[in-house]
Amino acid sequence: MSTVIEKIGYAHAHGAPMKGKILMVAGSPTVSAQTGWPIGFWLAELTHPLRAFQEAGYEIELVSTAGGKLEADGYSHPNDASGYSAHDVVSLGYIQQQWFNDMLATTKKLTEINPSDYIAIFLVGGQSPMYTFKGNADLQKLFAEFYERGKPSAAVCHSTTLLLEARTSTGELLVKGKTWTGFANAEEEFADNFVKMKIQPYWIEEEARKIPDTTFKVQPAFTPYAIADGNLITGQQQNSGAVAAELVLELLTKR
Repeated sequence: MSTVIEKIGYAHAHGAPMKGKILMVAGSPTVSAQTGWPIGFWLAELTHPLRAFQEAGYEIELVSTAGGKLEADGYSHPNDASGYSAHDVVSLGYIQQQWFNDMLATTKKLTEINPSDYIAIFLVGGQSPMYTFKGNADLQKLFAEFYERGKPSAAVCHSTTLLLEARTSTGELLVKGKTWTGFANAEEEFADNFVKMKIQPYWIEEEARKIPDTTFKVQPAFTPYAIADGNLITGQQQNSGAVAAELVLELLTKR
């Protein structure tokens, strides 16, 4: 006798009120001191979580470190000549939407928002955060505020560089006693070999493992992987945005 399996999903009804607003933060365009490339955010790390949040019935606001227009990392674009992200059909769909491109064209600076307006924060990765998130006291304070208020506080891929420095209001590192993940050494090595040069000024896993009283975990390179330790949520790399978003949604349903 065959086994019957039933599954009920969720579809947010057309016209139904939104459940709340999630803040997404991306790094503004800059130039890599390591490679000389123009760098920005990684498309999949915005679009895949964005899709999950929208389909679950949440409103999104995207802000940036400097405000203004955002630019995606070249290798993250599904139409890039390298073919590195040609498989990313989710991003391919979003970049054809005028509202999405309008959103990227004009973003608020992260210091211009009121944290009380949002129920969660999600940091978008890419190459820019290695410069625009590092040492960014305003973003560290904002992220810690969400975290200390018990709101889901998420970071994926290179945006987890913020957690190497972010501190709570007591002065302790936010990751003290926490289990978390971020871009792995093996993934940095793969990326360097792909372009035949060293891309990042430092490696997150290498730096994280120097921190006492914290547990940094990774899975095999480019495995979709995310961790929730309390309301701190981290995703390993660009393939982990959706699973990190799922953990955010799970926490929101428990609120």
